[in-house]
Amino acid sequence: MQEFRAETDEALAERAQKGEGAATEELLLRYKNAVRSVARKYFLAGAETDDLVQEGMIGLYAAIGDYRPEAGKSFKNFAYLCVTRRIVDVLRAAGRNRSGELEPLDPDLPADGDTPEEYLISGESRAELHMRLTRELSDFEFRVVTYYLDGMSYAEISEATGKEVKSVDNALSRARRKLCGHLQ
Repeated sequence: MQEFRAETDEALAERAQKGEGAATEELLLRYKNAVRSVARKYFLAGAETDDLVQEGMIGLYAAIGDYRPEAGKSFKNFAYLCVTRRIVDVLRAAGRNRSGELEPLDPDLPADGDTPEEYLISGESRAELHMRLTRELSDFEFRVVTYYLDGMSYAEISEATGKEVKSVDNALSRARRKLCGHLQ
């Protein structure tokens, strides 16, 4: 591993894509703490942070194989994007069945055992949440929160909205304060 210390992440990704396992291992080691840091930001009921770290490492491994320097992103940014999206995708897909095990959840389908009345009420709850968000948040805050929940980074939200990253950060902070005040 000592031979890779001076190499850039981009060069290591290229070597890894050519089949050099040691280059892949070096990138996984370099980004292990970053993946752990990303995973700590999220919570999944019934799961350990280590479960999310493992999912993040899968995202990192995919980033190593999918990275294309000609796309204009640094490997670091691409890796963070892949790790975050993998974790967010797992969180979105995770639901709980009655045995307590994690399983994929399709929000448009009733859960096993739900009566039509329970399904209707859960749909009304989602609609009520949407109404509360649109009522409490400004249009910009609502868009930023929606993009953020879709797994976009601050930079991607900035690009999508045409606003500065600092404006995106401020909008998310205001939205958190507003929503926390109403949820307590």
